[in-house]
Amino acid sequence: MSELREGLDKVLEKYVTDGPVPGAVALVARGDQVDVRAAGFADVEGTSPVARDSIFRIASISKPITAAAMMLLVEDGRIALDDPVATWLPELASPKVVRTPSSPVDDVVPAVRPITVADLLSFRAGYGFPADFALPALALLFNDLRQGPPQPQLVAPPDEWMATLARIPLLHQPGEAWLYNTASDIQGVLIARVAGRPLPEFLAERIFEPLGMTDTGFAVPAEKLDRFVSYYRHGPAGDAAGGAGGGEGGGTGGGGLELVDAPDGQWSRLPAFPSGAGGLVSTVDDWLAFGRMLLGGGGTAGGSAGGTTAGRRLLSEESVRLMTTDHLTRAEREAGALFLEGQGWGYGGSVDIEPIDPWNVRGRYGWVGGTGTTAHVVPSTGTVTVLLSQVAMTGPTPPDLMRDFWRCAATSD
Repeated sequence: MSELREGLDKVLEKYVTDGPVPGAVALVARGDQVDVRAAGFADVEGTSPVARDSIFRIASISKPITAAAMMLLVEDGRIALDDPVATWLPELASPKVVRTPSSPVDDVVPAVRPITVADLLSFRAGYGFPADFALPALALLFNDLRQGPPQPQLVAPPDEWMATLARIPLLHQPGEAWLYNTASDIQGVLIARVAGRPLPEFLAERIFEPLGMTDTGFAVPAEKLDRFVSYYRHGPAGDAAGGAGGGEGGGTGGGGLELVDAPDGQWSRLPAFPSGAGGLVSTVDDWLAFGRMLLGGGGTAGGSAGGTTAGRRLLSEESVRLMTTDHLTRAEREAGALFLEGQGWGYGGSVDIEPIDPWNVRGRYGWVGGTGTTAHVVPSTGTVTVLLSQVAMTGPTPPDLMRDFWRCAATSD
């Protein structure tokens, strides 16, 4: 795979060594063959080089992990996909919906049916980001719930957060439209309430420990801060739509880099609100372990290419199938094209259904994170790809760094 390593080096040289990104780690794995390349530094001062075990804020590539946790509870028999979430989230027992997406927030009608677990997992619960960030109801998500770029120490605790959410009208009736982001945060609260324990504890016991994801969590302990990179954005800050969109994509923007968070900042202690939408930190090898589990049909990877270890499984094959299958109609995909770029959505991540770009492979599953991260699995080739960097994106469109990384991984198949 020397061609792949050379390609990854060229991508990192273009955007890191000679480009605007301080540091990045790129990983492509096929079976037991893993190629990892790292370039640059943990901060703009160049105090320490980025390495394979560097820890990054992974933002929205947390979403597939949260969806997997939901499916664990389904398999446990604690909750079902068609269950109304109001059983555990009574704040959502009688949601209101704006009469039209552009209506004022006080022009509402009752929801015609309950929000279900499947609605949350498929992002069709009625809450979230549409293509038009100027709609009146969106302002409440950004201002009152602090949806957008991750800022873990500034978000209210789950019960208070849910009380606020209950006062915000849905943008669409449950089940009628795909809307981005908010449903993963609601999933995080739902997991904690169904499990009867905080989300960080549930994820640690049921996902991170079985998969050996030793550096993944909602905070970085003091003894690991020397491996934690700084996080930046392009200055001056992007426009309202870019920031409101959680920084999920976008180009390099203008101006120099501004520090958003240092290693001893917002991720140095557990937050009051553990965000299922984008609150995790991780490494390329930790996400690789999660990706291999998906490729193995839910079996605990144990450092192999997938399958089971001593007969142990994390998820059933059916749960993985549901996670990695597109659940949207053509109209929903078209309405969500700003984010999805013509592809579909499973549970917690996008699913490729059309070969629009060179890297699109039918069944490819994964997502991008607004802190400069992306991770996918490609079942047809047995491939996991992970790219972690540290500069916030400026809008919903993946930047050239990600596109070139995807192109490099795809052309080396």
